[in-house]
Amino acid sequence: MEESLVVRRETRVPAPPAAVFALLTDPDKILRWMGTEAQVEPHTGGLYLVNVTGARFARGAFREVVPVHRLAYSFGWEGSEIVPPGSSLVEIDLIEEPEGTLVRLTHSGLPNAEQCAGHAEGWAHYLDRLATAAAGRDPGPDPFRGRGGPQ
Repeated sequence: MEESLVVRRETRVPAPPAAVFALLTDPDKILRWMGTEAQVEPHTGGLYLVNVTGARFARGAFREVVPVHRLAYSFGWEGSEIVPPGSSLVEIDLIEEPEGTLVRLTHSGLPNAEQCAGHAEGWAHYLDRLATAAAGRDPGPDPFRGRGGPQ
């Protein structure tokens, strides 16, 4: 795997790891900060399916679930030839800190620099919205709503 084709993002969230984990694994809580529909089965082999912007479904399967500490799932876009379902890997580590949780996200397996840049923008946007929701605030309407993904 080319190191340049890996998206890495970190954000500090003013909530304990258990609360952040719930925002990443409970379909109703996911919709507070990302997406219009969500179906997730957070266990090894379980489904990850989120209509991120209302225009495109991200689909994959959970590969690792360590409650309140770590998630890893395959990821891709339904109908995409560039980043098809399950073709990349999202890993999220939740590290407890005195003021809350450090969320460390790594997205690997993307096919090119353009896709890395687009996914980096998306993850930065959604991790900001996650932090807002974890702080008990409403992140407001998603400006990414209606955006399509890679073809």
